[in-house]
Amino acid sequence: MSRIDEAAAQWVARLNGDDSVTTRQAFEAWHEADPRHQGAYLRAEAAWMRLDRAQVMAHGDTLLARRALEGKLKRNRASVSRRYVMGGAVAASLTGAVAVGYVLANRLSVATRVGELRSVPLRDRSVASVNTNSQIDVDMTPQIRHVALVRGEAWFEVAKNPDVPFVVSAGDIRVRAVGTAFSVRRHENGADVLVTEGTVEAWNVNDTGKRVMLTAGHEAFVPLKPETVAVAYRPEEVERRLAWRDREIVLNSETLAEAVAEFNRYNERQIVISDPALGAQKLVGGFHVDQPETFARAVHAALDVPVSLNDDRIIIGTAGTAL
Repeated sequence: MSRIDEAAAQWVARLNGDDSVTTRQAFEAWHEADPRHQGAYLRAEAAWMRLDRAQVMAHGDTLLARRALEGKLKRNRASVSRRYVMGGAVAASLTGAVAVGYVLANRLSVATRVGELRSVPLRDRSVASVNTNSQIDVDMTPQIRHVALVRGEAWFEVAKNPDVPFVVSAGDIRVRAVGTAFSVRRHENGADVLVTEGTVEAWNVNDTGKRVMLTAGHEAFVPLKPETVAVAYRPEEVERRLAWRDREIVLNSETLAEAVAEFNRYNERQIVISDPALGAQKLVGGFHVDQPETFARAVHAALDVPVSLNDDRIIIGTAGTAL
C-alpha cells in the first residue's frame, strides 16, 4: 500500500471518531493538496464501510445496530463537501472503473472490470491487489482464511497469523501461506504462482502427493492434470510479471504475440496481428497497461512494420492511419 493510501486510511478512521473543526480543517488541507489524495480517500472510505459492516454482521448484532452503523457512515460521508466527492470520483476514474463488490456476513466479493486494478484491505489486515478482469471471493473464519480466485489474477500481502492459515483456491489448485506475499493467476489448465516474500505451499487437490514449497523469488505453474510441478528461481522474472501492480507491462525478450495478449487483457480496444509471421518477433521495453497505441507506435518503429489505428482496434501488419 502506498503512503498516500495509508494516509487516506488514517484520515477515514480519524474522521469517524473525531469530527471537530480542527480535524476537519486539517483534513481539508490534506485533501486539496493533491488530486491523488481525493481518489485515495474515496477508496479508503469504501473499504472502511465494507470492513465495519462486515464486523457488525459477523458478530450477529441486531438489524437495528446495523442500521445505526450505516446511518453513522452516511452522516460522516455527508460531512465531506460535494467538491471532495466529485474530485475523488474523477481521480478514481483515472485508474479504471470502480470495482464491483459486496459484503455478506464474514464474506467479501470483489470483481474488477477490464483495465481496472484494485487494492482491497481484508478483515485480517491482509491486502489483496486484484488485477484486470478478475474476481475474488473471500471467506474469513476463526479456523481458516480462504480466498477463491474465481477468475483472473491477484497478489496477496498476507498478515501473519500462525494459527489461521491463508489459502487461495483456483479451481482444484491450492496455495497456502501464513504470513507472506504471493500472486496466483488462474488459467484453464492450472495456475501460476509467484512468490515475492516468505514461503508458500502449492498443490492440486487431486494429486496431493506432489505438493511444492516456494520461497521468495520462485515461480511455478501448478497444472490441473496430475503431473510434476516445475519450480524455478527467477526473482527478476517474478518482479517483471508483477509489474501490473504499478500499471505497467515490462517486456524482456517476449514475443510480439505474447506482448499483444498482455495488452489485450487491460484494454477494450484490442490489438490484432494481421501477419502471423510477426508474432515471433521479440521485444524489450516498458509500457503503461492502458497505452496500447504507444506500444503500437513503438512496434512500428522497432520492427518497421505498418500499423493501422482504428477507433475499435489496432492492427499490426496492415497499412493504415499514419503514425
